[in-house]
Amino acid sequence: MEGIEHRTLSVNGINIHIAEKGEEGPLILFIHGFPDLWYTWRHQITALASLGYRCVAPDLRGYGDTQVPPTTPPTAYTSLHVVGDLIALLDAVAPAEHSVFVVGHDWGAMMAWSLCLYRPDRVKALINLSVPFTPRNPTIKPLQALAATYGKDYYICRFQEAGDMEAEFAEIGTERVLKEFLTYRNPGPLYLPKGRGFGHPVDSPIVLPSWLSQEECDYYVSKYEKTGFTGGFNYYRNLDLNWELTAPWSGAQIKVPVKFIVGDQDLTYKAPGAKDYIGKGGMKRFVPLLEDVVVIEGAGHFVHQERADDVTKHIYDFFRKF
Repeated sequence: MEGIEHRTLSVNGINIHIAEKGEEGPLILFIHGFPDLWYTWRHQITALASLGYRCVAPDLRGYGDTQVPPTTPPTAYTSLHVVGDLIALLDAVAPAEHSVFVVGHDWGAMMAWSLCLYRPDRVKALINLSVPFTPRNPTIKPLQALAATYGKDYYICRFQEAGDMEAEFAEIGTERVLKEFLTYRNPGPLYLPKGRGFGHPVDSPIVLPSWLSQEECDYYVSKYEKTGFTGGFNYYRNLDLNWELTAPWSGAQIKVPVKFIVGDQDLTYKAPGAKDYIGKGGMKRFVPLLEDVVVIEGAGHFVHQERADDVTKHIYDFFRKF
């Protein structure tokens, strides 16, 4: 990607790789999800830097060219660790900016919500994609709730056992696994029954969508062949620990201006009750400064890649107000 610069910073006790473009202007921090990298924001970085913003996108801990902390047990991947990384990163790259703009997707959206809970003073405004804010339920742990709703073959439940999905994905092959995730269009829950992969033969053809080239897939593959998937799995493996650690924030609201964007074919939007929760005021009870909800018709989970220009315009139109 022409003009995007890369460097590695030692912050919060680990080495974090960042991609950045734009030397001046307000800073936008982009936070990726699973199975993703800084690279997921390539279109937004290029476009928004040309519009006067300084764009910074890290590989989160455990991903890409950022350090992979020890994974046994995987307790170095809680939301407190990741938000600590982000705060230390902001202190290093933008010491003069007390608060910045933030954009998150998938697990990056969850970390962005956590960033706003723990350090709202550091966030000027937030745009989150795909994953709405859901308040902590003090009566049931997340994994227990997910298993009760979807069953033990639900992908998040399957990710829990250390080494289990790593071995299955190794058999399927890194490139195949990444293409399965990046091209996933079934708006229903994602199930990964043991020994059955994604539910179809591993040699069945995968047709890449118009928004994803083989060259772009190759970049993902080159990084995941180096790191494996364990770093990403460890975010899921800390769901219950996050729940335990965030008891002090039970009932807390997100107190920064927010815009939320989701594709109407996203599996998160099709989750039971999600559409009504997002669109009929449920989320706004917990995110009182939620200014806009954008549902993009025909778009799936990776809406910022699939509808890159539309999402970039939504980001620009929202942040320019501040």
